[in-house]
Amino acid sequence: MSYAADFLDSHNRLVAFDAETTGKRTPDADFIKKQPFAWRPPGIMIEVGFVEMLREGDGWRKGESWLSLINPDGPIEPAAIKVHGIKPNDLKKAPRFGEIAERVRGFIGDSPIVAHAYRNERGFLDYEYARAKMIAWGESAYANERFICTQLLYAQLYPGAAKSLTAMCDRLVLDSSERDVKHGALLDADMTADALILLEQELKHGSAETPRSWSTD
Repeated sequence: MSYAADFLDSHNRLVAFDAETTGKRTPDADFIKKQPFAWRPPGIMIEVGFVEMLREGDGWRKGESWLSLINPDGPIEPAAIKVHGIKPNDLKKAPRFGEIAERVRGFIGDSPIVAHAYRNERGFLDYEYARAKMIAWGESAYANERFICTQLLYAQLYPGAAKSLTAMCDRLVLDSSERDVKHGALLDADMTADALILLEQELKHGSAETPRSWSTD
């Protein structure tokens, strides 16, 4: 995938998305279909964060943001807890994904979805929508072309550079120090949104001279 300089010009609204997870891999759809009828697949996402990005003249501003914990009805890997700091007790009163799925779908609407390493985030969404019986196992909730991947765009502009979200933000001189303490879905979605705008400017003009903070509603 390669992005043209004007790839965002036709859009007036984008939604940056990130998820924190249990640390488990999403099971293959064929594996799930072979399980006994009574088997219930555990949840994967335990926190979701969304940041609305709205066209304003030649640039963008941030609109609404939304963060929610999710009860996965399953264990969390200790290694994952070290990353995001979310423990099972934090999720006892959190909604299941099925309870917030319509809100997720409504917030995203028809907008492109911005994500870093988008295949992971797309897989998490597909899995949880299928768990909530809103799509069939193996189907996709959102078409591949709906996603804008900051990791791919960054690799296009900086071939060979480390492609993690932190490494990208460091290269773009975006403050990622909060991630040194713990990761968070809204924090990472917000940083992904900031990075996209700087990368777009660099793709168009050869430099990212936009402000490091945006105006908000």
